Amino acid sequence: MRKLMIGCGYLGERVACTWKADGDEVTVMTRSLERAEQLARTGFKPVIGDVMQPQTLNQLPRADVVLYAVGFDRSSGHAKRAVYVDGLRNVLAEIGSRCQRLIYISSTSVYGQNSGELIDESSPAESHEENGRICREAESVVWEFFDRTAARESRGAIILRLAGIYGSGRLLTRIEQLRRGEPLSGNPEAWLNLIHVDDAVRAIKAAEQRGRPGETYLVSDDRPLRRVEYFSALAEKVGAPPPRFVELAADAIERRQFNKRCDNRRLRQELGVDLQYPTVIDGLAALPELP
Repeated sequence: MRKLMIGCGYLGERVACTWKADGDEVTVMTRSLERAEQLARTGFKPVIGDVMQPQTLNQLPRADVVLYAVGFDRSSGHAKRAVYVDGLRNVLAEIGSRCQRLIYISSTSVYGQNSGELIDESSPAESHEENGRICREAESVVWEFFDRTAARESRGAIILRLAGIYGSGRLLTRIEQLRRGEPLSGNPEAWLNLIHVDDAVRAIKAAEQRGRPGETYLVSDDRPLRRVEYFSALAEKVGAPPPRFVELAADAIERRQFNKRCDNRRLRQELGVDLQYPTVIDGLAALPELP
């Protein structure tokens, strides 16, 4: 099959590698000539393009599956909303009519629940924060181009709302703080929702194979955990003392913003994803020794 990757970063490159291993013809878009040469050496077909420059997108090929996983690069010189919303609109204007299936990577930040509520795909997605509102607006752009009520199973879009990604090669925050025994800011009892990068790849491939066009799926692991539990497990992993917390004035805002629990039943039941790392504790235990 012909596969197109828009956003070949930490997650996207891993998906592209699994596609190539499956024998697919994989085209990846990058803004950098140096990066294009690197990708070509590993067997991909690179296209140099920038979502913020529509004139650079006309070389994007027709594809059976497009994965759109563009993150925000502060060095790009563009505002986050411009990249997430206008950039997406530019790409869809170019390829929206000539791709069979688009998988768009969104975020659980679209949810505004902040009292420890259990949320799923049917929960209101009404974030009070700019990042969540931008992600929600980008989702709306996707549905402008694809009819979510279409009965044609062969064509359409799927949105995946990912929890925070962690995994090998990803910087796990505040390790040095933990090792020095410095107190961490924030509410230790607030809930965290995470997904191992390898399981995020599994979710994307499951959506490609079994997802229904017009649907949105929440991608998180089996068990939300409190921040104190996460940092305690991380401290043990890196040989640091148990974490200490101090709540600063700004943390009262954090307490309201990030305190929900994600329910992944549709990921497991409808997409049939069998998580390799059902909990963060499993994922951290499997990571190589951290520097």
